[in-house]
Amino acid sequence: MRVVVAEDLALLREGLIRILDAYGFDVVEAVDNGPSLARALDTHRPDVAVLDVRLPPTFTDEGLRAAIDARTRTPGLPVLMLSQYVEQLYARELLSDRAGAVGYLLKDRVSRVDQFIDAVRRVAAGATVMDPEVIASLLARHENDEPLKTLTPREHEVLSLMAEGRSNAAIAARMFVTEKAVSKHSNSIFGKLGLQQSEEDNRRVLAVLAYLQA
Repeated sequence: MRVVVAEDLALLREGLIRILDAYGFDVVEAVDNGPSLARALDTHRPDVAVLDVRLPPTFTDEGLRAAIDARTRTPGLPVLMLSQYVEQLYARELLSDRAGAVGYLLKDRVSRVDQFIDAVRRVAAGATVMDPEVIASLLARHENDEPLKTLTPREHEVLSLMAEGRSNAAIAARMFVTEKAVSKHSNSIFGKLGLQQSEEDNRRVLAVLAYLQA
């Protein structure tokens, strides 16, 4: 699986390369700035890109902009963003095209290598992977919205786990309930939020996140 890495900190960039290599990924290019990233994404069209949100020269949203532009030219290009902070605007921008194959992890919360590798593989396969803290921030931003206020505490928990990209089976295991119970909660959530139901987990997650970020 071919990977492009973008990280301006040399030690972290080399660490990402070594980890990915160790798990069988082929890092076709590793860059440290936005312009080089844009070129690398267009040149290689990788199976997945692991990118820092903030890159030189501006250290604002260079990584994000390069990713969004590349996904405009190559729809659905898998992108896993890494950030030190919960950037609500960045999450909204990344998810706005609803093409899937996106992730957003906080660097200091990735505590295990296998957790990171699993996220890379899931994004490459077309899934949505969001750090729970990012989801919590998005939920908190809309906590006063009328539809969200109608959700029960159990439904809030299901919604948060759903937005992380978890399947009904995974949510059931996490909450120690049956899949049937999760399905019931999910249907109730969609009804209260006025969202069209879908059997495809990725589209379901994106629809929920799109609503929360509206």
